[in-house]
Amino acid sequence: MRAAGRFGHFLGDLARAVPEVAIWGRPTVVQMRRIGVDSLPVALFISAFTGIVLALQASYTFTGTVPLYVVGTVVGKTMMLELGPVLTGLALAGRVGASLAAELGTMKVTEQVDALETLAYDPHAYLVLPRVLAGTVMVPLVVALGILTGILTGWLTSLVLLDLSTAEFVKGLKLLYRFKDTWFGLAKSASFGFIIALVGCRLGLGTRGGAEGVGRSTTRAVVYSAMLILVLDAFWAVVLL
Repeated sequence: MRAAGRFGHFLGDLARAVPEVAIWGRPTVVQMRRIGVDSLPVALFISAFTGIVLALQASYTFTGTVPLYVVGTVVGKTMMLELGPVLTGLALAGRVGASLAAELGTMKVTEQVDALETLAYDPHAYLVLPRVLAGTVMVPLVVALGILTGILTGWLTSLVLLDLSTAEFVKGLKLLYRFKDTWFGLAKSASFGFIIALVGCRLGLGTRGGAEGVGRSTTRAVVYSAMLILVLDAFWAVVLL
C-alpha cells in the first residue's frame, strides 16, 4: 500500500507539472531524439529478422495445405498486431528503460535532483515529463518503421527463397487486412512507450544507496517494464480485438 501511495503521489506531481510548458518544452525535443531516433537501429534490426523468420516459418507450416500467398497475410497481420509492437517494446524496455533509470538514479544519488529543487526547478517538469511525453510519442513511430521493415523483409524473403511473386505476396497481405490493424498496433505502442518512460523515471528518482542502488533501479526498470508491457498487451487484446 505504501508503494502504491508513493506512486500515486508521483503521478499527481507529474500532472501538476503539465502546465509548465516553458520548463519541459525544450527538453522534450532532446528526449524525442534520444528515445526515438537513437533507438531505430535496434528496432529495425529486430523487425527485419522477425519478418524473415515469419515468412520462412509460415511457408513451412502451409506447405501442401494452404496457398502460399497466405504467407503475406501471416507476415502482415503478425507484424502489425503483435510481434512488431511487443518485440520492439521489449527491446526498448531494455534500452530506454535502463537508460532512464540509470541517468536519473545517478542524478538522485549525486544530489543533482536536490540542486534543481534549490534552483526552483520542478524535477518532474524538467526531468520526468519530457521523457514520458517523448516515450509516448516516439515509440509508436519507431514501431511503425519496424512494422514496415518486417513486412519488407518478409516480402524479400518470399521473393528470393520461397519463389512467391510480388503480386501473390500483396494478395496475401490484403486478404484479411483491416484499417483497425494499423491503429491497434500503434495504440498499443503508445501505451508501451508511456509505461517504459514512467517506470524508468519513477525508479530512477527513487534510487537510494549509491552506485549499488543505481544498479538495482536499472535492473528493476527493465524487469518491471517488460512485465507491464506483456500485461498491457493482454489488456489491449481483450479490450480492442
